[in-house]
Order: sequence, then C-alpha cells, then structure tokens
Amino acid sequence: MTRRLLGAILPATAAFALVSAMPAAAETAAVDFAGAVALSNCSGSVVRTASAAADDPALVLTNGHCLEEGFPEAGEVIVDQPSARTFSLLNADGSGPIGELRANRLEYATMTGTDAALYRLDVSYTQIEQSYGIKALELAARPEEGAAISVVSGYWQKIYSCSVDGFVHELREADWTWQDSIRYTPECDTIGGTSGSPIVDNASGKVVGVNNTGNESGERCTMNNPCEVDEQGNVTVRHGRNYGQQTHQIPGCLTAGSRIDLNQAGCELPKPSSLLKSLVRP
Repeated sequence: MTRRLLGAILPATAAFALVSAMPAAAETAAVDFAGAVALSNCSGSVVRTASAAADDPALVLTNGHCLEEGFPEAGEVIVDQPSARTFSLLNADGSGPIGELRANRLEYATMTGTDAALYRLDVSYTQIEQSYGIKALELAARPEEGAAISVVSGYWQKIYSCSVDGFVHELREADWTWQDSIRYTPECDTIGGTSGSPIVDNASGKVVGVNNTGNESGERCTMNNPCEVDEQGNVTVRHGRNYGQQTHQIPGCLTAGSRIDLNQAGCELPKPSSLLKSLVRP
C-alpha cells in the first residue's frame, strides 16, 4: 500500500520523461487521461454519478490512505471535513497538467471495508468542462470478472492495461481489511504513486474501482503485502499481484450538491457507529 504512495509530486516534465521511455500499453486506445488528476502523493480522478447535475460541485476520487494527514485507522470513518487540497488536472493525452483544482471539503474517507476518499471541489462539473474541456468520469456498477480494464495514473501519467482476474472475499493488509476487492491479471504491475488511480472499464469508459495495493515481497497479510482470505478463512498469498477496491457503493450515498449522506436508503459505504471511530465535525 505505501509502495503506491509517494512523498512529493515530481515535476511534470520528469514524470513524463520517465513514462515516455516505456512502451505504450496495449488495448487502451479508447481510454485516455481525461478526468485524471495528480495529488502530491497519489493519483485520482474527477468523478460523477449518472444523476449528478452539471452545476453540482465536482468530486475527486482517490484512496483513503492518500490523505495528507496520514492513514485512517482501522474502523475510522471520516465525513465532511474542511480541506484545501489541490489536484493537478491532466489533459487527455497525459502530456502534462492543464490546470489546478482545489477542494473545499473532504466529503468522505475510510480504509475500512474499502479504501476510498472523496473530495468536493470549489468548482462545478460545468466550470471544469468550460475551462479545460475535460468531462468527469462516470461511476459505474460493479465490474465483471474478465472485463478489460485500465488503471489510469495521473501521478505517473501512465495507463496500465489488464483484465479483472477475480474478486477477493477479504483482502487483509496490516490492520486493514477490505471486502470484495478487485484482483488484476499480472499485466497491471502498478507501482508507487498509482494509489487512487481510477480503474476504468475499457468497454464503457466508466470507473468501476479505485487502485490501492499489491503484494510486494510475498509476505502474509503485512504492510505492502496483502493476503486473500476466502469465506472459510483460508489465506492465499499472491506475490506480485495487485488490487483495487470497489466504488459501486458510492453513488447510492451521494445527494444533490455532491454531498455524502450515509443514512440515505441504499447507501452501502461503511458508516460511523459505536464500533467505528469517526471524526465527524460541524
């Protein structure tokens, strides 16, 4: 997990030079960098639901472990916090940033059940499109096994192409546990800085998950070495394999104005409770 999180954003020219030396990923002609963003330590994307209004504040999706203040604890759910975080918006060909976006709220973040964070920006979807010609990526339903996907890293300005290899009942890493995680085929050999990248379904161009971790050295259930646990409690370690988390739960928790309502009927995101430490403040 931390192998995908870097301390400071590289200059755009350095990052692009590094990727330019790599061969172009196959089967990604329909997927580009439009909507991708770079954080100081991670990747992310501007996302929307199918029902979002054009004048709603835009949202940026990344990982819960990409927060500037550090990893949320196991069981911690953070809701509606002030934020002034900035994001570098990429142009469609990924050759460099074309503008800076700024958050005014951290709407939601957790590393419990999933590994996701949603920032609400101080501009709307329409304003981003008018200023930069970039449309937000739409959040879609749960992906299908075998689907061709692209992991689009705004940090590295690189697209990884592979398929959904399967789903993991529980993925455990150090103190954290995630449910129904997405396992990639080996071609998506994601690296540090790709945390928070959108997982894009190649056929639809929609976001079906968020990239978050991989087993680096073959250890069992330790930091940077997640393990798979099935319904019977059997543990499997897949050295070198990488994973993402589901995002299909998010639309059911969003309301008008790009606000999270965890009490809304149909909302399946982890919620603060007597068993979940929460940092909910006015």
